[in-house]
Amino acid sequence: MTAFMKWAASLLLVISLQFSFMSAGTSENTARAASRYDQVLYFPLLKYPETGNHIKDAISAGHSDICTIDRGGAEDRRKESLKGIPTKPGFDRDEWPMAVCTEGGAGADIRYVTPSDNRGAGSWVGNQMSRYSDGTKVLFIVQ
Repeated sequence: MTAFMKWAASLLLVISLQFSFMSAGTSENTARAASRYDQVLYFPLLKYPETGNHIKDAISAGHSDICTIDRGGAEDRRKESLKGIPTKPGFDRDEWPMAVCTEGGAGADIRYVTPSDNRGAGSWVGNQMSRYSDGTKVLFIVQ
């Protein structure tokens, strides 16, 4: 085997090992990310633009993109999140994280949105999440 062939074989070995390590790191990161949630919900921004933009903005501001479902505590969390936020004629107070999520409650981001957008979005989310039991962690992706 010539010196060039040895060099080329060594180079191929190094490159293949590097790709092996890179893909292992990616798999580990993917597994770690997936362990944060049980299900993914793709929220339809075009169908509910006000609510969708609120969710996107709240997540960008540091609020959770995960909703851990806890229906039993929703009413108490809703009271906490809306405390001190006055009603406004012609608008609903949308909250993120939602009251049905353990991440919701005090400190939730509140935005005034039109009732048709908010209630339509709430109905859509409720229908999507109806198949999941309490304790399910749902990753929200607005698209």
